[in-house]
Amino acid sequence: MGEIRLMKGNEALGEAAIRAGLQGYFGYPITPQSEVMEYLAQQEPHHNYVFLQAESEVAAVNMMYGAGGAGARVLTTTSSPGFSLMQEGISYIACAEIPCLFCNVVRGGPGLGTIQPSQSDYFQSTKGGGHGDYHTIVLAPNSVQEMVDFVYLGFNLADKYRTPVTILSDGAIGQMMEKVELPDPVEYKPDKPWATTGKTKDRERNILTSLYIQSEDMEKKNQKLQKKYEKIKQNEIRFDEYKTEDAEIIIVSFGLSSRVSRKSVDIGRAQGMKIGLFRPQTVWPFPYEKLREYADKDRVKFFISIEMNAGQMVEDVKLAVCGKKPVHFYGRMGGIVPDSYEVIEQIKKIKE
Repeated sequence: MGEIRLMKGNEALGEAAIRAGLQGYFGYPITPQSEVMEYLAQQEPHHNYVFLQAESEVAAVNMMYGAGGAGARVLTTTSSPGFSLMQEGISYIACAEIPCLFCNVVRGGPGLGTIQPSQSDYFQSTKGGGHGDYHTIVLAPNSVQEMVDFVYLGFNLADKYRTPVTILSDGAIGQMMEKVELPDPVEYKPDKPWATTGKTKDRERNILTSLYIQSEDMEKKNQKLQKKYEKIKQNEIRFDEYKTEDAEIIIVSFGLSSRVSRKSVDIGRAQGMKIGLFRPQTVWPFPYEKLREYADKDRVKFFISIEMNAGQMVEDVKLAVCGKKPVHFYGRMGGIVPDSYEVIEQIKKIKE
C-alpha cells in the first residue's frame, strides 16, 4: 500500500509525476494550474529531474518536443489559453511520435474567460486541436485520486504507443483537496532505441521529424498513425458506471460534472426514477460501443449528457446512440458548475 496524504489536485499531480519517474518539466504559470509548477519547483532540489519555467507556452511545448525526443519522461501542465498556444507543437509531437504527457486544467472560455472550472476544451482535446489528422489519448479524471492514477497511466500509455497523452482536468479538481493514496516511486529505466541520443558504433543517428516534403511520404506517415490510433481504440477504452444495470435513464458525464451527476442518480432513485450514470474515463478513444449497447436495450428510455459547456461531448453520445434513443443535453458555461438538483429538474422536464 502506498502513502496516504491529504493533497490539492495540482500538487498531487506533481507528486505523482515525481514518483512515476519524471525527468523533465517545462511549463509556464497560468491560473488555475500554477500550483503544479510551484510544487515541482519546490521539490526539484530533492529529486533528479529538470524543472524549467519557459518564457511562454509555445516555448514549453517545443522543449517537450526536444527533451521527449531525446528519450526523457516529460510533463507540462497549463490551462485553457495556454493549451491553445501549445496546439501547433502537439501536432508536431504527434507526427514525430514522441511520448509526452500534457495536463490541461480547464478554465472558462472562450478567450481569456474566467479562472473558474469548465469543460469547454473537450472539442479541442478530443478532435485533435492542432492541424492535421492526429489524436492524443485523453484521460478525464473526476477526483484527486484519478489525477494521481492518470499520471502513471498517461506516462505508460505515452511510452507504449509513442504518442502525446492529455489529462483533461479542470480548475475545481486542480484546486480541491482530497485524501489520496500515492503509489511507491518507480525506478524509471527508459528503453527507447528510437530516441535522439547521438550516433554510435552500433547504429546511425535517429531523426525525429514531422516534415515530409513528398506527398506520398506524408500519406504513408498518416497511414501509419491511423493504424496506431485504431490499435489504441481497440485496447485503451476506459469507463466507469454507477447503477446502470437496471437504468431507464442514463446520464453521460465526465470529469467534475460526473460527480454532480452521481449525486443526481441518488436523488432520482430516492424519488423512484431509475437513473444510472455512465462516465467515460477516456474521452478519446470514446466508449462508443458500450453506450450503443445501452441504446439497444428496450428498458432505456433516453440519455442525457451533463457537461460544463455549451454541448460538446453530447455529439459523441449521439454518434454512439446512433438515433436509436433520444439524446438530451444540459450544461452550464463560463465556470459555473451545475447543481445535482438542476439535473433532476431537467430530467423531470424531459419525462413530462
